[in-house]
Amino acid sequence: MSNDWKIYTKTGDKGTTALIGGTRVPKYHPRIEVYGTVDELNAFVGLLRDQDIDKHSKQLLIEIQNRLFILESLVAYDTATKAANLPTLSDTDVELLEKEMDSMNEKLPELTSFIVPGGHPVVSYAHICRTITRRAERLLIKLSDENSVDEINLKYLNRLSDYFFVLGRKLAIDMHADEVTWKPRK
Repeated sequence: MSNDWKIYTKTGDKGTTALIGGTRVPKYHPRIEVYGTVDELNAFVGLLRDQDIDKHSKQLLIEIQNRLFILESLVAYDTATKAANLPTLSDTDVELLEKEMDSMNEKLPELTSFIVPGGHPVVSYAHICRTITRRAERLLIKLSDENSVDEINLKYLNRLSDYFFVLGRKLAIDMHADEVTWKPRK
């Protein structure tokens, strides 16, 4: 990268930003809401990865962060412009998450109630990732009502939120944290 490259462009000073393809949209545009939320998720995944967790989980979290960058670029792409040569998500990305969940679930106690998030900061970070993923999924669904969104992107976010839930349970065991179940008031 050139030493002349600057992070600021001043082109967004009036409240607009450019999609991939050049179209300028307001910074509150639904595409910006989605990829901004995915970017927020990516930052929290990095925070989770920075914790004292097992090497395998750290490696998978890096893979997830890479997939989130792909998703951000796909959402930021203005489909009204010429075709872009962007990487895409695939069924194998979803299958990897499913395989990881299945593997973790084999070692977890049976789930008989809702889990109250918390018990250890690492577990809480996993639940924060889960809830941000759900928000990103809702925003992407809303975007898909009026824009073309590849179904694999929705599928990936849906499975990713499940992954963070199961990872949170696994990390609770790794951290020797009590898994508190929700007991409704009677």
